[in-house]
Amino acid sequence: MHDLADRLQRFAAVGALAAVLVFFAVAAPGFATLANVERVLVNHFALLAIAALGMTLALSIGAIDLSLGTAVDVASLVCVSALAHHAGFTSAAFAGLGAALAVGTLNALLVTRLGIAPFLATLGTLFIGQTIQQLATGGGQPIYLLSAAPPSAFDALAHGAFAGVALPLWIVAALAIALHLVLERSTFGRQARTLGAHPGVARYSGLRIGALTAGVFVVSALIYGIAGLVLSSTVKSYAPQAGNAYLLNAIGASFIGATLSATHRPNVAGTMVGVLLMSFVANGLLLIGWNFYWQQVATGVLVFAVLALGSAFGRGRHVRQAA
Repeated sequence: MHDLADRLQRFAAVGALAAVLVFFAVAAPGFATLANVERVLVNHFALLAIAALGMTLALSIGAIDLSLGTAVDVASLVCVSALAHHAGFTSAAFAGLGAALAVGTLNALLVTRLGIAPFLATLGTLFIGQTIQQLATGGGQPIYLLSAAPPSAFDALAHGAFAGVALPLWIVAALAIALHLVLERSTFGRQARTLGAHPGVARYSGLRIGALTAGVFVVSALIYGIAGLVLSSTVKSYAPQAGNAYLLNAIGASFIGATLSATHRPNVAGTMVGVLLMSFVANGLLLIGWNFYWQQVATGVLVFAVLALGSAFGRGRHVRQAA
């Protein structure tokens, strides 16, 4: 019985996703079509998945990174601005990623040098980033590339395909595999998990907490920057504050993955299932006629339900251990 309960928890996230897919396949016309699944994976899942991978890395050290939207937006702003001034794709992309890295570096300095709590440090970065965007765009005006004929490589970032699979999904796969190996197979990942789960132990065990924390914030920002480039390519423009739309969903997906995993720690596979769950729920509700506001309510209820389920599994484990 105990083994059965453990196995149920291990596959709870996949089971929840399967239940959602079956429900909407019956309730929502057109949900189960190949065209709809492809549309969800490319247009919703891919961008949120990239952002959520960066958040998963931050959560591995116990930090909620509120600057996600800022890093996404400044990468988009700098890249699109460069392209609008006829820069090449490579130069524009590296400039955008550099801007995102600057966000991560600022976070790292605030946390490791000034001792500011990550939540507050990244909140400050969020406000700074919003102000910079307002100043740089004359009050938050979008920048369009429709007349600038963006390079084909930039367009392919969101609309290209390789071996019949959309390029954004290849980007997600590459980042997910790399981050999984880092978190599960490397010394860096083990130390990050130790810091996140047992900060007191990490501080007294000789770990280089400052360097570890700085590395996590910088790499997370780089991942957000990649999301910013894909977002820019998707809409062929810079849309002010668009990155903030992914913040709460990225946090929610990461927590769903951690809560329904056997280890209860942030992990790549769980986060990907969480993103799939949130993406298909939003799509299914749209197809059955729910407006955006009720979709947000349903997403909140979903997160509550997952946390309650995880809490129930946790209580069950403690009871079994006590017995």
